[in-house]
Amino acid sequence: MDSIVKKLSEIESAASAIVEHAEAQKEVLDHEYREKRNRFDTELEEKTSGKIQKIQEDLAAKTQELLKAQMGGRNDTIAALEKEYEERHTWYAQNILKRITEV
Repeated sequence: MDSIVKKLSEIESAASAIVEHAEAQKEVLDHEYREKRNRFDTELEEKTSGKIQKIQEDLAAKTQELLKAQMGGRNDTIAALEKEYEERHTWYAQNILKRITEV
């Protein structure tokens, strides 16, 4: 009977050691998983921030190009109107006067 109790005690001790070892491994694996997840999150955040910044820079550059093009077109239109006025202002004034006096 003592040998059975002794054997059961040994089995229980071995089982306890196995459970302790498994719990220790679980903690190590949990720690490794958290580190990997944190590294992944950090890398993903950095990549995302980089892409967002590049998109914002591209958008700002395209906006500046569009504004320059619009300003250039506007300046050309203003210059053309001023040139036409300089060339034909007398004719415009005569037509205005003619319309006023016809009424």
